[in-house]
Amino acid sequence: MAEEIWRLPRVTATIGMGRSWVYSAVSQGRFPAPVRLGTRAIGWKRSDVQAWLDSRQRRAL
Repeated sequence: MAEEIWRLPRVTATIGMGRSWVYSAVSQGRFPAPVRLGTRAIGWKRSDVQAWLDSRQRRAL
């Protein structure tokens, strides 16, 4: 089964953070890097976003 790719609106809605936070966190290595989908398109692997969310929940406990 192919990996599900999420575009930025879905990522921001899922993690509860804004666009600028996502790009800042990616540049600082605090959020998974996107994958290139084409010349001007990027997206995030669903599994990478979910793993990031899981790691934040574990830290909060």
